Amino acid sequence: MNFRQLLLHLPRYLGASGSPRRLWWSPSLDTISSVGSWRGRSSKSPAHWNQVVSEAEKIVGYPTSFMSLRCLLSDELSNIAMQVRKLVGTQHPLLTTASQRSLAEITELIHIALLVHRGIVNLNELQSSDGPLKDMQFGNKIAILSGDFLLANACNGLALLQNTKVVELLASALMDLVQGVYHENSTSKESYITDDIGISTWKEQTFLSHGALLAKSCQAAMELAKHDAEVQNMAFQYGKHMAMSHKINSDVQPFIKEKTSDSMTFNLNSAPVVLHQEFLGRDLWIKQIGEAQEKGRLDYAKLRERIKAGKGVTSAIDLCRYHGNKALEALESFPPSEARSALENIVFAVTRFS
Repeated sequence: MNFRQLLLHLPRYLGASGSPRRLWWSPSLDTISSVGSWRGRSSKSPAHWNQVVSEAEKIVGYPTSFMSLRCLLSDELSNIAMQVRKLVGTQHPLLTTASQRSLAEITELIHIALLVHRGIVNLNELQSSDGPLKDMQFGNKIAILSGDFLLANACNGLALLQNTKVVELLASALMDLVQGVYHENSTSKESYITDDIGISTWKEQTFLSHGALLAKSCQAAMELAKHDAEVQNMAFQYGKHMAMSHKINSDVQPFIKEKTSDSMTFNLNSAPVVLHQEFLGRDLWIKQIGEAQEKGRLDYAKLRERIKAGKGVTSAIDLCRYHGNKALEALESFPPSEARSALENIVFAVTRFS
């Protein structure tokens, strides 16, 4: 997920460079009454993620991933940066926008640092085909140092924003991330049996590991734009439900792809599996895990077919669309605009399964 692309759009339709706009409510909009209800996708809305991101980038005005090194080192960009520094201490709206862009970059730094740290290899589980132990140890050291370096830069950037509430929000998001990742590591490699958590607990843990950073970063963007608590909460809700929908979409992919390799694995703590286990019951789930094992190794292809035959996958798709609906509800609080449409299209892309 491209966090910066989401964050950089929020201030645009909220009037970041001026006074906060009044919330816009439409009495004709339906509320969501059940998980299965889905507003559907506009025929004009782009369907694919890459297309959605490309169109959103046109509104922002530049690619929302990290700028190229050539761009960063160009004389033109350096000159612009020098001119912007002259605005420090003034009330010029351009300066506020540059604070929001910095926040988006900080959020992405934290996100990438976590991904780098997750890439650390468990040396106790190495196989001969993985490569020499010495090389793997070196790779782990590089991953730790690289992740720490990115986090240090993110902390430095946060301090430069000079906003204590934003610092508090991002610091709490980082704490949530660590707690969420800790909960994710509950699978026993020997038995393949996961904790019997249920979908409610799964949603709480998933918010910590996948939703808190985007939700609190969206809220922080509104804080930098000097919007009130109600607007900040709507931004938080959009980020939360958008992230949850994106995570569930990712979890569902191994079960709906037309061509799936028999050797392809999937997370036993993913949404379809947790829902399948909840429908099936703990005892029958343990039995299925046992039947899918051969010589101590899990046959993921066999287990995948068992899960696809149950209600877990379709229920996960419904849950993805439910969170998509909640994200769209949050956007209804803001005036219609090109940027709001771009954010809506991102939701449509994530909740599309056909």
